Amino acid sequence: MDTIVEIHVPLREAPGTPEGSSAFPWIDQVEDFLAEQEVAEVHDEGEEYGEAYVFFITGAAEEDLLAVASRVTTVPGIPSGVFAVVTNDEAEEIGRGRRVELPLG
Repeated sequence: MDTIVEIHVPLREAPGTPEGSSAFPWIDQVEDFLAEQEVAEVHDEGEEYGEAYVFFITGAAEEDLLAVASRVTTVPGIPSGVFAVVTNDEAEEIGRGRRVELPLG
């Protein structure tokens, strides 16, 4: 059973987004950021879930995955209120697991 960390980012438009462009440019920025991380792997494509966009990472120890998730909060334009959910690859639903507030202290 592999540990999965879900990174829940509130779906809020980036301030000053030009008309006709993506209201959530931070989604692509976070995807790029996660793809560059050597300690974690992207588990699945991100997806909208309720009022959040959720990214999934795996491939490392829980503390390493949470450190990567915490660094997501430093991506330019990312909304506040980001949190992680620690779960596993057998979870049948998003958001079922232990919630961890981000960034880590």
